[in-house]
Amino acid sequence: MEELTYKKAGVDIDEGDRFVSLIAPMVKKTFRPEVMTDIGSFGALFKLDIKKYKEPVLVSGTDGVGTKLKIAFMMDKHDTVGIDLVAMCVNDILTLGAEPLFFLDYFATGRLKSEKASDVVKGIAEGCRESGCSLIGGETAEMPGFYEENEYDLAGFAVGVVDKDRIIDGSKINEGDAVIGIASSGLHSNGYSLARKVFFDAAKFSIDKYIPELNTTIGEELLKPTRIYVKAFNALKGKIDIHGMAHITGGGIVGNVPRIIRDGLIAVIKENSWPVPPVFSLIKKLGNVPDDDMKKTFNMGIGYVIVLPKKYSDPSIDTLRQYGFDAYRIGFVEKGGKEKIRYV
Repeated sequence: MEELTYKKAGVDIDEGDRFVSLIAPMVKKTFRPEVMTDIGSFGALFKLDIKKYKEPVLVSGTDGVGTKLKIAFMMDKHDTVGIDLVAMCVNDILTLGAEPLFFLDYFATGRLKSEKASDVVKGIAEGCRESGCSLIGGETAEMPGFYEENEYDLAGFAVGVVDKDRIIDGSKINEGDAVIGIASSGLHSNGYSLARKVFFDAAKFSIDKYIPELNTTIGEELLKPTRIYVKAFNALKGKIDIHGMAHITGGGIVGNVPRIIRDGLIAVIKENSWPVPPVFSLIKKLGNVPDDDMKKTFNMGIGYVIVLPKKYSDPSIDTLRQYGFDAYRIGFVEKGGKEKIRYV
């Protein structure tokens, strides 16, 4: 009878150890001074400097990258989806005014390939450095028979902190406030099931097809990493009275802005008040996708929304642009009925 081992069953512990040795240097570069443990502990220790806060409140969030991973598999390019993972998590907790502190990741695959997996972690580490948080721990799960051999899945977990009296939850939003939209880098990490259906099933594009309207291949366009807005918020923090913020993810502007609008108010969004990137027009044209479906599925070029007093709108836009973030006044807040958003 053949002698069976864990490795013959599809799990290679030695490969796992090699993976850890590959990622250790890039992970350590993300460590903030508050990190107390090295890689490999059963749990990660982070000493919060409570002297910086009057009444610190921890803010947490978790997310994944969704079917955008399919594009990474098709291109065999894995060094940017980690940025997406961090962005999806830290942008969410940022909406409450939180400073991202640390991040954990979960990487699951059918068969661990250290080089490919370390490319993923390279992106996670880059996203953590961009957002100022530490990649403090994670889990690598090798599950043969559960995932296809060349595929993997990702989940991320972010923890941040904010003073209780500085929480931004939309409660201060008032009639007359301005709605500022900050540009996205493209699709970010939402709507990929529809985008893949349009480009690869309806239009029959190959992943490496060059698209003149996009000035790049379809694969490169779809793999553009989600923008991280921590530096945009920091540029305004303490200078502008921010009333509310929304991360524009699945559901688009119509699905996310109402989450911060109080009852009795409505966010009025002005059509054509910002440039819509050509990738969205291309999806609409090739898939004959209705306008309402486009707005409910994609960010349409706006990745993050800030609601603030009208008098701060122009100075805020100027500041954001100085920091490299294209921003536009895309609407305003008025008294309303049951619906909390309307396009004009």
